[in-house]
Amino acid sequence: MAKPVKLYGWAISPFVSRALLCLEEAGVEYELIPMSREAGDHRRPEHLARNPFGQVPVLEDGDLTLFESRAIGRHVLRKHKPELLGEGNLERAAMVDVWLEVEAHQHHPVAVAIVVECVFAPFLGRARNQAAVDENVAKLKKVLEVYEARLSQSKYLAGDSISLADLSHFTLMHYFMATEYAAVVEALPHVKAWWEELAARSAARKVAAFMPLGFGPSKKEQQ
Repeated sequence: MAKPVKLYGWAISPFVSRALLCLEEAGVEYELIPMSREAGDHRRPEHLARNPFGQVPVLEDGDLTLFESRAIGRHVLRKHKPELLGEGNLERAAMVDVWLEVEAHQHHPVAVAIVVECVFAPFLGRARNQAAVDENVAKLKKVLEVYEARLSQSKYLAGDSISLADLSHFTLMHYFMATEYAAVVEALPHVKAWWEELAARSAARKVAAFMPLGFGPSKKEQQ
């Protein structure tokens, strides 16, 4: 009998939630094994045996143990919903790969810097570094201008149907859109429409329930 799929981590993490989103999109039955960052569960020997870097998430799928959220997402979709990777169509698969790389290397570094300062800094018990926020907001605006041009040509980043390239943005964008800098997205009509459709997906709404926005001040308090 096959072992149940297990996902280890704290779901407020955009990395853990990225893996959750792929599991939900693929309709996979899974068990979320909750862990506590504050208690140092990720540094315990039993977790280090799953991921020697002491990070989350970790996926156990039968005898296979995986870490790194993007690798987990690829595995889940390759096994259960390969059309979200563009498999079977070389050109589409290549475009999915391109925009996954864009997400990882262009969008993620600047967006996560903003989210850490605006959303998670109070949770971590420190003040916001506004200089870092301002620097990365300026960078993100330039990145999203490229997205706007792309999304004016196709409905989704890798073409006319949704893929992991789009889904991989959701969890970090969920937090970013709770900051006062959401106007950066709202000023770009194609990016805004893309985000709104992504956030409206049933899997995204389910995962968002794991990701409360109460770590720091609300938009109203920040304005």
